[in-house]
Amino acid sequence: MCIICYLARPILTKEGNSLAMKFTKMQGAGNDYVYVNCFEETVGNPQQTAIQVSNRNFGIGSDGLILIMPSEVADVRMRMFNSDGSESEMCGNGIRCVAKYAFDHGIVTKTEITAETGAGILTLQLVTGADGKIAKVRVNMGPPRLTRAEIPMTGDSSAKVIAEELTVLDKTFKITCASMGNPHCVIFVDDVENFPVTTYGPLIENNPLFPRRTNVEFIQIISRTEIRQRTWERGAGETLACGTGSSAVTAACVLNGLTEKKILNHLSGGDLEMEWAEDGNIYMTGPAVEVFSGEISL
Repeated sequence: MCIICYLARPILTKEGNSLAMKFTKMQGAGNDYVYVNCFEETVGNPQQTAIQVSNRNFGIGSDGLILIMPSEVADVRMRMFNSDGSESEMCGNGIRCVAKYAFDHGIVTKTEITAETGAGILTLQLVTGADGKIAKVRVNMGPPRLTRAEIPMTGDSSAKVIAEELTVLDKTFKITCASMGNPHCVIFVDDVENFPVTTYGPLIENNPLFPRRTNVEFIQIISRTEIRQRTWERGAGETLACGTGSSAVTAACVLNGLTEKKILNHLSGGDLEMEWAEDGNIYMTGPAVEVFSGEISL
C-alpha cells in the first residue's frame, strides 16, 4: 500500500460513535511523545491529532505526536508533529524511541537499523539491556549544515553564522546557527538555570531572520567536556530535551572554541553523550524509555 493512500484512511478502531487510537507514550531524556504504530493503526489527520493528544490537561500529555510507519527506503519511517500541530523534520530524542519501539515490538530484529525522516535517512545502533529490550540508542545525526541557505536564514546564502550579534528586547546575544535537518539557534549564557528562556525563546523562534522559525538552545559551559542545555523548541515551547538541538549545540561549542569534540550534555530531562567525529558526522547516544500504552477516543 502506498504511503499517501495509507495516510488518507480514517483512524482504524471504533468505540461506539467515537474513533479510538491505540498509542504508546515514550520519552527520551524527558522529551516525551505519543507514538502510534502505523504498521497497524492509521491516523487520518495527524496535525489535529497531535494538538489533541499533546494537551496535558485534556489529552495524554506530550511534546507532540510521532508516527512509526513503513518505508520503501529504510527499515522504518518517522513523521513528527509538534504539540501545536506543525510538522517537524526530525527529533533526535524521538527517533531513539522509534528505534526502541521497532525492536521491542518486533518490527525489526536487527540492532543496527535505518530510519527515514524529513531530514534524510539516519543509521541507529541499538543497545540492549539485561531484559533483552533496548536501553539506549546511538544515532548518526549526520553533519551539521552551517550556511544560511541550509539553516535556513535570511541574508547571504553562503555565509555561516558564528557568534553573530542579534538584539532582542534589552539584550544583544551572540548567536551561532546550524541545521540538523531542522533549524537551531545556539546562545551561550553565564547562568542558564536562571535565564528567562520563556521570555526570549519565543521571540527568537519567530524572528524574521528565520523564515521557517527556529529552535533555540541556551547553553552554559561547565568545562571543556561538559555543558548544560535548556531548549525552547519550535512549535512546543520549553522542553526537557532536544536531540537535534544537542547536536547543533555540539557543533556550535566546537566552532566557538569552547569545548572538545566529545562532550556530555546535561539537559533538563537527562544526559546525552555527544561527539562530532572525524568523519564529519555528529553522533548522539542516549536513553529511550517506554512509559505506558493505551487507547484514546478522538
